[in-house]
Amino acid sequence: MFMFSKLNKKAGSNEEAVAYRVSAVSIFVNLTLSVFKLLAGLLAASGAMISDAVHSASDVFSTFVVIIGVKISNKKSDEDHEYGHERLECIAAIILSIILLLTGIGIGISGLEKILAGNYEELQIPGILALVAAILSIVIKEWMFWYTKAAAEKINSGALLADAWHHRSDSLSSIGAFVGILGARLGFPILDPIASVVICLFIGKAAYDIFKDAVDKLVDKSCDEETEKAMEKCVMSQEGVARLDSLQTRLFGAKIYVDIEIAADGNKTLYETHTIAEQVHDSIEKEFPMVKHCMVHVNPI
Repeated sequence: MFMFSKLNKKAGSNEEAVAYRVSAVSIFVNLTLSVFKLLAGLLAASGAMISDAVHSASDVFSTFVVIIGVKISNKKSDEDHEYGHERLECIAAIILSIILLLTGIGIGISGLEKILAGNYEELQIPGILALVAAILSIVIKEWMFWYTKAAAEKINSGALLADAWHHRSDSLSSIGAFVGILGARLGFPILDPIASVVICLFIGKAAYDIFKDAVDKLVDKSCDEETEKAMEKCVMSQEGVARLDSLQTRLFGAKIYVDIEIAADGNKTLYETHTIAEQVHDSIEKEFPMVKHCMVHVNPI
């Protein structure tokens, strides 16, 4: 038998660059939007808009968590972490999912308190400026969600994806603020707390999905079936491979580890067998950039 293993040493500088660029845009947008919504809330006497401004400000903290997570996960292997630090990004994603869940719970509790209080007639009617701020926030935060989500999928970053959903939660929060402000101006203040409770459920679902994805990457979950089938097809297309005996994958943070067993002509020389194994390894690395380490085991046939 013969085993061939080579570490994919492609630098993570591109991933870091993408994450830093998106994070810088996120911080600038959130700070600017937070100040605008706070002023709108104060000038238009809208408690919902003031709360929404605080929610946007909290996104700045989550973005710093993303930056730290991506930075640490891209550190080179060392004596204490010979397989790298990719899983630390999963920890950052878990932290963000918890922040997202707490944000949703806070919005839900606030809505329930207003519903149970029942003093709707005592609520001050907000000005039109608060309504404008809510619409602007919905548009900007929804754009930030898709912008950040696209970048997260490009570099396969769980932390960045969690931050994208934090933008979506802010967009939902702004929708709740818009409904509440509009309802108050039309004489239906009860719509504000009802919308908050509904939004809480959406945010909770997003937090659960992010948490589950991060945990899957921490416990060596296999790749999806479609990816594994594509890998099998790639291996069998290489010259000299007579049979695919085994293919195992595991998620390691944002990366993938692959263990492959193939069968080749037992009469071939060690050099020829090595060439076949290297071709298999290189083809997997080329077609699947997220593969960090590929082990190829060759059995004689």
